[in-house]
Amino acid sequence: MAFDIEMIRKVYSQLAERVEKARAVVGRPLTLTEKILYAHMCEIPSTAHTRGASYVDFNPDRVAMQDATAQMALLQFMSAGIPKVAVPSTVHCDHLIRAERGAKEDLANSLVENDEVFTFLGSVSQKYGIGFWKPGAGIIHQVVLENYAFPGGMMIGTDSHTVNAGGLGMIAIGVGGADAVDVMAGLPWELKMPKLIGVKLTGKMNGWTSAKDVILKLAGILTVKGGTGAIVEYFGDGCASFSATGKGTICNMGAEIGATTSIFPFDESMARYLESTDRADVAELARGVAAYLRADDKVASAPADYYDQVIHIDLDTLEPHINGPFTPDKALPISEFVKAVETNGYPKELRVGLIGSCTNSSYEDMSRVAEIAEYAASKGLKTASEFTITPGSEQVRATIERDGILAKLESVGGTVLANACGPCIGQWKRHDVQKGDRNSIITSFNRNFTSRNDGNPETHAFVASPETVIGFALTGDLTVDFTKEAVHGVMLNPPVGLELPNGGFVPDADGFVAPAEDGSGVNVVIAPDSNRLQKLEAFKAPRAEEYNDMPVLIKVKGKCTTDHISMAGPWLRFRGHLDNISNNMLIGAINYVNDTANSVKNTFTGEYNEVPAVARDYKARGISWVAVGEENYGEGSSREHAAMEPRFLGGKAIIVKSFARIHETNLKKQGMLPLTFVDTNDYDKIREDDRVSIDINTLAVGANITLSIKHADGTSDAIELKHTMNEQQIGWFKAGSALNLIAAGK
Repeated sequence: MAFDIEMIRKVYSQLAERVEKARAVVGRPLTLTEKILYAHMCEIPSTAHTRGASYVDFNPDRVAMQDATAQMALLQFMSAGIPKVAVPSTVHCDHLIRAERGAKEDLANSLVENDEVFTFLGSVSQKYGIGFWKPGAGIIHQVVLENYAFPGGMMIGTDSHTVNAGGLGMIAIGVGGADAVDVMAGLPWELKMPKLIGVKLTGKMNGWTSAKDVILKLAGILTVKGGTGAIVEYFGDGCASFSATGKGTICNMGAEIGATTSIFPFDESMARYLESTDRADVAELARGVAAYLRADDKVASAPADYYDQVIHIDLDTLEPHINGPFTPDKALPISEFVKAVETNGYPKELRVGLIGSCTNSSYEDMSRVAEIAEYAASKGLKTASEFTITPGSEQVRATIERDGILAKLESVGGTVLANACGPCIGQWKRHDVQKGDRNSIITSFNRNFTSRNDGNPETHAFVASPETVIGFALTGDLTVDFTKEAVHGVMLNPPVGLELPNGGFVPDADGFVAPAEDGSGVNVVIAPDSNRLQKLEAFKAPRAEEYNDMPVLIKVKGKCTTDHISMAGPWLRFRGHLDNISNNMLIGAINYVNDTANSVKNTFTGEYNEVPAVARDYKARGISWVAVGEENYGEGSSREHAAMEPRFLGGKAIIVKSFARIHETNLKKQGMLPLTFVDTNDYDKIREDDRVSIDINTLAVGANITLSIKHADGTSDAIELKHTMNEQQIGWFKAGSALNLIAAGK
């Protein structure tokens, strides 16, 4: 039986009535996305909400948190003074396990290195009614898919790849910890009504093509910001080509196009997966409301009338794709990629091929790769590159071990890593290269930003399907198209694989710890001298004079992801200590003035220093500051530390050409002003020695705000900035943060 089955029954019992009310309000057939969104609104309105404009309050069904983000989320929840979570919530320990030597040793080391944090998370979960998944149980998104996701549900998670649950027909959205606190506190969760991108899939996959290639191609079409403010809804007869986990892979990487989330309609592949993961009861319930778990028939016949944008992908002609390096939207089919390696001067020798992660760690993924490995081994081949395997969960790992899949992967040289994120999020202690060494790796992960995997800015990271990864790992050469050329004299065959294990999954009997029935007596201890955990102090409400004559801490050039703003890797150990982790603030961002990372001018001393050091000096002087950036600022991970660190170090506003959705919301929640240029060319007017002022008394819904600039040469400028803050969000700002209002009971 599924977790929280009574909650799921309740959602389904109300679904038909709420969808029918929504259809009457909207006055036309509904997309699947609209059905689920309206069914989860706090109140169904009398008139339809406007996509891309209306702010809407929702009641999500559940919350999921991973260990790196859960620390700050739960520290905030503790500060709110609430005795127990109001909705089903879980914590998953997957980010803090470092990949180095292999699963057993790496997990054992992590339990020692992170004991303080794991103990804290376990005790907080016990106290506040939160389910706890221990280190080694698996990656949050795979565990959620196996245990909690259900068609037609709505969840939020403190990780951008929460969207993975769209593979089971769920609206699942990545958020910052402050948003999670709202929902765990029983408050409505606010989201701007998303626009809708319809992706029509026709035909059927064949040959070497896999589900991953759909989203790799779509990323090339939409770019890293093309899905911002939108939900991607897949439809068409091609959807039947994919298993539920294949659908999850496609939805997972929707985060890389900036999409709010992605979703597939309910079908029998989802029912099969639910039954295979011991949730036949959910499959039966979903079949009973199946008409409400897909778009209305007229939507498919005239999609342009119902979606804001429609994209068609023909699966019959789709080739395996490889995306990168340094950005997940640089997409090429394999036939073009192998030529581009030479043309662009990428290192053609492949050092490491890595499969698994939350994106591609299903039984089906592993069985398809094992089929390739078994055939290669029978011909005497081994991988010419280092080859690593990251199972997505203990359930998957135990099952593929039982079925001989792990042995087949190891037979060609594979090394099995822990059931954790590992190299995908920078937790990779790599020994084969030094920082600055130019080299290439290829992964079945989701992101490949500069330095993300191993901390080396010269690592050219490419993203592909697991099948493509092992193909290249066997060649060791990125210029060899293994789908058409022999690999060391052997022609590889495209795999078939198994959607689900014939013998069922081996359940993880030890990974889950249920919360205490009564947590009031549970004591959560944070050592006063801890360098890993720190109780939060409330941010102060703003004063108008703080926004006058502010220096520009940094004018960022080019791409600035949350990895640039708050790096992961070794910094993950400080995710529960705001003061310590603030020492990584913006150290990866490139200063426009000197084209250098982590080097900015202190306007008081005239000397260049590290970004956090200059910010701390300004803070010590009682001086506020602003930062300036370019397009899609804050893309990538949901980590709210990228918003909390500037706030903690005295920042008042982030002024950019455009924001990524989650980061903009995180800034608002923490009491920062997220502002964008009305005229993006005004970015060029900002100089290194400027002093800028903002009159916060003029902050109002729908009104622009003026940035007054004093240049060092005595001249001045005034430029117009805009914001997307509504009345409630302005209230967060005036209170100092959204958490301050919760703690005050408002």
